[in-house]
Amino acid sequence: MKITVVGAGNVGATCAENIARLELAPEVVLLDIKEGFAEGKAMDMMQTAAIQGWSTRITGTTGDYSKTANSEVVVITSGIPRKPGMTREELIGTNAGIVKSVVENALKYSPNATIVVISNPMDTMTFLAARTSGLPKNKIIGMGGILDSSRFKYYLSQAMGVPSNDLQGTVIGGHGDTTMIPLTRLASYQSSPVSAHLSEERLAKAKADTMVGGATLTGLLGTSAWYAPGAAGAALVASIVRDEKRVFPCCVALNGEYGQSDICLGVPVVVGKNGWEKIVTLDLTEAEQAEFNKSAVAVRSMNAVLDTL
Repeated sequence: MKITVVGAGNVGATCAENIARLELAPEVVLLDIKEGFAEGKAMDMMQTAAIQGWSTRITGTTGDYSKTANSEVVVITSGIPRKPGMTREELIGTNAGIVKSVVENALKYSPNATIVVISNPMDTMTFLAARTSGLPKNKIIGMGGILDSSRFKYYLSQAMGVPSNDLQGTVIGGHGDTTMIPLTRLASYQSSPVSAHLSEERLAKAKADTMVGGATLTGLLGTSAWYAPGAAGAALVASIVRDEKRVFPCCVALNGEYGQSDICLGVPVVVGKNGWEKIVTLDLTEAEQAEFNKSAVAVRSMNAVLDTL
């Protein structure tokens, strides 16, 4: 079995390293268009194998998709990163062409692969992949909700002074500063509602901090974050190749669920060997549903840019 990661930048390399260390497949292929870049990253990572005790083979290649043949999962991280002051909408023009080309080339050699999209703006890139790939809709999955939910749990843990692993928190909607919806009402700490431990003000701050979590890191780092995004991508791949049936909030094609159709948005799904296998329906309040509908409007406005390219 083989897993391919396209894009050897910070996110792609981190994702590939996590996949290798988890030993999710005998071989991981890391592909990039920059000459020697993926090969160098792969060699550097392979030189940690004896230290860390894993046996996955990581192969780097410059643009040779034949080396990705028969991949079970293809993770797409390609595209320019969001820079300080840049909106996700501004990324569409450049990244749409890149993602479309990657999908087409990857499927030439791995026609049955599940596609995991990390490239930004992720909701629109997932929609583009679903629209142009010809794959069943369950084989196209955007990673964003896993990352956003992890950030949500981080901010809750900081506010409460407890380990984030003891918290449950879900973020639905778009993967953007103004489109994601951290569900504070449903967040829990060891089966106890988080609202019983935090004031409304502190809970609202955790929600607000989550929504600008990516922008906060971009401002600090000067580029997009990579450790958590790479780890989130690897967790999604793990649930696919191990058939774990984990419930993750992911960007998937909706057909009436949550009141939306002809769009890819973040909702909880069961993830297994067939990609996303079932949408989990949450009983949203009227206010939460209104937020979700508003998120859909914003994402559709970005998707509309695709028709102008």
